[in-house]
Amino acid sequence: MADQPTSQPKKLYIETVGCQMNVLDSELVVARLRDDGYELTDDIDQADAILYNTCSVRQHAEDKIYSALGRIKHLKKKKPELAVGVLGCMAQKDQGQILKRAPHVDVVIGPGQLGRVPELIAKAKAEATPQMAVSLARNAGSREHVTSSFDSYDADREPAVRPSTFQAYLRVMMGCDKFCTYCIVPSVRGPEQSRPPSGIVAEARLLAMQGVKEITLVGQTVNSYKHKEADGRITRLSDLLARLHDVDGVERIKFITSFPNDMTDDLLQAVRDLPKVSRYIHVPAQSGCDLVLKRMKRMYTAAFYEEMLARLRETIPGSSVSSDFIVGFCGETDESFEKTVGLLERSRFKNSFIFKYSPRTGTKADDLYPDDVPEEVKRRRNHVLLDLQTRISLEDNRAFIGREETVLVEGRSRSTTRKEGWEGPDQLTGRTHCDRIVVFDGPDELSGRLTRVRIENASAVTLFGRVAEGQVAGPV
Repeated sequence: MADQPTSQPKKLYIETVGCQMNVLDSELVVARLRDDGYELTDDIDQADAILYNTCSVRQHAEDKIYSALGRIKHLKKKKPELAVGVLGCMAQKDQGQILKRAPHVDVVIGPGQLGRVPELIAKAKAEATPQMAVSLARNAGSREHVTSSFDSYDADREPAVRPSTFQAYLRVMMGCDKFCTYCIVPSVRGPEQSRPPSGIVAEARLLAMQGVKEITLVGQTVNSYKHKEADGRITRLSDLLARLHDVDGVERIKFITSFPNDMTDDLLQAVRDLPKVSRYIHVPAQSGCDLVLKRMKRMYTAAFYEEMLARLRETIPGSSVSSDFIVGFCGETDESFEKTVGLLERSRFKNSFIFKYSPRTGTKADDLYPDDVPEEVKRRRNHVLLDLQTRISLEDNRAFIGREETVLVEGRSRSTTRKEGWEGPDQLTGRTHCDRIVVFDGPDELSGRLTRVRIENASAVTLFGRVAEGQVAGPV
């Protein structure tokens, strides 16, 4: 009897734009689609399904997706069976507008419905009709009713789609209740909800079994994490860190992004006292001017932020802190901006992510305040902050020269030659316990291991070194 022909796997091309939440969402979507017979491809022309996991925080991110949709229009004409999907925050925000601008799209699926991607792709093909699945708007009913429309599907993990074999994101909470006036996230990701700690710990064990050495806990304001058990007990982020610290195989734990008002003493003490927890905290300031912070509805003053930062550094010696800033927000004067410059100069962040303000339809700022800072002024202020942060980062990184640091090796450096004029063979890259990038010569078998590296040079973003003599740690 002749062998039955085996069906060829379907090809999936997925492009992810935006934050670490989207990177994790894409991993989970790919895991679901693998179960449905898809395998990943980097060749968009060979794809049977093309998915864009989107971001709505800035206009540039949305423009990029609409441009990409325009470029693949010819592929859809050539291959009518090709499935095209827009996923994530932009899908939740724009909904039917996407189908008007790109009628060749088959599925539009918000971040609270991503577990349905395989089902909806199949339905779109079967019915030859675009499918849309989005969660309820924040004002569409009670908090419980709206929250229930944002489904969680974190059980499926897919190592093949991770940027690193040894690192993985782990969601601890979804949504946001802070309602900063410039931010669309509370509208597109729904009410804040913390996952049960038992599920998070179980997922961490699964990741460890897959070879993950470093997990990064993610949430829109991750240090707001608080879960109430049936018996009334409250699990805070500090308690969760302690439970994750006991997971065998996991050697380093990080968490992002934090909110200044929720930087509690118990959390700082946990970072200090738990050896696996990285001494690195990302806590956005956004502005150094109280009037701007008030318009942003950040719920703290610049003085509060600096007091929080001093308490953090006193509690966790040797820690590093990074931040976010928005320049050119509505009503930001030259005097307001100079206050931000002063805050950045005094705070000496490891690095800062600096953005020009972009009005977003659906945010309070877009309704309440005119976008009154000229683009050229935004651009100049952006350069000023970037230049200042680069100088601070270079000065602080140079202080590491001559020191030995324990580095979790992530694998080969993306660049095959040394930077800063160095010459030599291919190099490895990793990060220190305080999240500084280190590039150094070394064999591939060090990947996924803790290794002592002596720092010999530094740029504003990278430390350069060599493996310390006799200091290679054993397998982790």
